Amino acid sequence: MAIDFGRTADDYVRHRAGFPEAFFERIFQDGTARAGQQALDLGSGTGTVARGLALRGCTVTALDHSAPLLAQAAELDRAAGVQVKQVRARVENADFPPASFDLVTAGQCWHWFERARTAALVRRWLRPGGHLLIAHFDWLPLNGNIVQDTERLILACNPGWTLHSGSGLYPAWLKDVAEAGFTDLRTWSFDLDIPYSHEAWRGRIRASAGIGAVLDAAKVKHFDGELAAMLASRHPHEPLAVPHRVWALSAVAPGLPD
Repeated sequence: MAIDFGRTADDYVRHRAGFPEAFFERIFQDGTARAGQQALDLGSGTGTVARGLALRGCTVTALDHSAPLLAQAAELDRAAGVQVKQVRARVENADFPPASFDLVTAGQCWHWFERARTAALVRRWLRPGGHLLIAHFDWLPLNGNIVQDTERLILACNPGWTLHSGSGLYPAWLKDVAEAGFTDLRTWSFDLDIPYSHEAWRGRIRASAGIGAVLDAAKVKHFDGELAAMLASRHPHEPLAVPHRVWALSAVAPGLPD
C-alpha cells in the first residue's frame, strides 16, 4: 500500500507532537547547529525541525514532496513569525549546488528514503565540516502500556504495517553515513513522557503511517472507533503519559566527494 502523509495533513498538524525543546537545546549546545547557518531539512513535513531551526536563527530550506504538508508548514511558519524556503520534491530527485549548506537534518524520515543515495547527496550538498543530523522522536511500546495496546489495534486493522515494536534506536543509520564518507559519528538519546488527551492520541494515530496515511476513510473511521473504545476501557485517565524516545545521529562531512 502506498503511504501518503498528505492524506493525514489535518490530523498531522493538530495532533502529532513535534520534536521537544530539549532536542533543539541539545543540538545548539553541542555545536551541531548554530545561528546563522544555512540549513536544509529533508522530509520536512509540517516543519517541526525546520521551524525550530529558523526560530533559532538559521536560514532554512524545507524539502518535502507532499504539497498538503508543506501548506500546513507554511501556515505554522507564519504563525511563528519565521520564513522557511520550501522546495517540493522527493529527496532523491532534488537538485542543490555542491557545498550549499552547513547543516542537513532528517527528522523522523530517514527510513523513507533511498538511504545510500540520500547519504551521498547530503555529503555533496554539505560544505566541508558541515553536519548531517538524523533524528527520531518515537513512541515506545512497553509491556502493557498505551503504545503497545495501540500498536496491537493497528496491526489488527492493517496486518501489513511493519513500523511496530520499535526501540527508538537506529544503529543501521550509522553504517549508511559511514559508507558515504562521513566522519566523527556521534549518537545520543533521552526519554520523556508526552501528554496526550484521548482525542489527541486518536488524532495522532490517525496521522500515522499505519492508519491515515494508507487506509481508506471507512477503515480509518472504523479503527478510530476501536481505539476510542480501547482507551475508555484500558486507559481511562487523562491526560495519557505516552513514553517517547529522542534519538539522534550527527556526522561531519570531511570534504566534497570526487
